[in-house]
Amino acid sequence: MKIFFISDIHGSLYYTKKALDCFKKEDADYIAILGDELYHGARNPLPLEYDPKEVAKLLNEFTDKIIAVRGNCDSEVDEAVLSFPMMAAYSTVLYNGRRIFLTHGHIYNEENPPMLGKGDIMVFGHTHVPKAEKKGDIFIINPGSITFPKENSPNSYGVLEESTFKIKDLDGNVLKEINLL
Repeated sequence: MKIFFISDIHGSLYYTKKALDCFKKEDADYIAILGDELYHGARNPLPLEYDPKEVAKLLNEFTDKIIAVRGNCDSEVDEAVLSFPMMAAYSTVLYNGRRIFLTHGHIYNEENPPMLGKGDIMVFGHTHVPKAEKKGDIFIINPGSITFPKENSPNSYGVLEESTFKIKDLDGNVLKEINLL
């Protein structure tokens, strides 16, 4: 099984299309969206091709493949136009005998991690900065942002296949890689 991770879309139709093209090229089985799907947020400028209604339509085409969580810019009205649940603060996925804790990062993050077991993985967005490291007994991963990257990082996504997590730019170039064994 291959899981494709994106975060911080912020209503950009342009970057949603690019990310979904990457999902298709990666031939992944599922898409994990780590929050901030539709609204650009009060601190962000309007993103390229800001069109939350069309972003919702595009994402809804992949409903059966999406696992999503709520970001700090998401609200109940967003879930009303999306055909998949996305208002939970976190979700848990079991993958190859370990737990993957999916969250946005504004509640649970590396400074405030949930209770996880040895070898478990926390994947979050929110900071818009890619990260892949082992901290203590758990793995801390952030695929970055497809729309608003920060700290001179490129627009990026993540892919988990077997025991390797890769963070890639939108051209498919590997930025970071971590072996989860």
